[in-house]
Amino acid sequence: MNSIWPLVMITFIAGVGGTGLGGAVSCMFRKDSDKTVSLLLSFAAGVMTAVVCFDLLTEALNAETDTSPLLLVVCGITAGFALIALLNALIDRATNHEVAHIDENHPRTADSLEELTHANHLQEHREGRQPRSGLFIAGLVMAAAIALHNVPEGMVIGASFARTAENVFSNRGGLVMALVIGLHNIPEGMAVSVPLISGGMKKISAVGVTALSGAPTILGAVLGFLIGTISPTALVLSLSFASGAMLYVVFGELLPESILMWRSKLPAAAVLLGMLTGLIIIYC
Repeated sequence: MNSIWPLVMITFIAGVGGTGLGGAVSCMFRKDSDKTVSLLLSFAAGVMTAVVCFDLLTEALNAETDTSPLLLVVCGITAGFALIALLNALIDRATNHEVAHIDENHPRTADSLEELTHANHLQEHREGRQPRSGLFIAGLVMAAAIALHNVPEGMVIGASFARTAENVFSNRGGLVMALVIGLHNIPEGMAVSVPLISGGMKKISAVGVTALSGAPTILGAVLGFLIGTISPTALVLSLSFASGAMLYVVFGELLPESILMWRSKLPAAAVLLGMLTGLIIIYC
């Protein structure tokens, strides 16, 4: 059980620190930051893919269990992917109706960083054409949704560290996964804090609420860790579930957002660089 506290510390930095940093970044929002964030998301997606394919799934497929590891891995990946997809669908449904679009020609898809965080609605609110309460409510709904979304992401971190329960700091794959999830939480923190600030909340309070939305990551990490240490079969299921969840994050969130922010070939290069970086970290 002594390994729980280092895990809690690492997850706190990734969950609360990542979303809180996103909230702080939104206070200094720059319109020309799309390209930078796009490359950051692409790089994180590449690293995450490398950790999933070359570390988590490799460990799961090579485990000695009573049941076929392949069957357990397929079931675990499917469950993890489906759960994150469902949570994201609920988030989209809950938040899209809260912020009214400016006019009938306003795009309904996120085609820029401002649209992802609804920051381009701020001027409309300042000029009185939209009620500020709409953005404030949207920010609160987004905070609650992100908090729920962070539980399975925390399980990913916990499952990654369950393989080396006696010494979590020796698990480079787990440390990399925690770092990547922390990077992934930055734009999520922006998506929470920008509507809150635009809706009238003080910046420091908005950053605080945003950081708290990352706290459930710790609960998920402890849960994933405890499940993974029950038995070899439980570890395989836990690693597979974590892999499925992260594969959805990569292909359902990070890469689409990256491409929408900057329609260029460079994000693809950033993905490759991220995969190579992850590969080097895992096997060096």
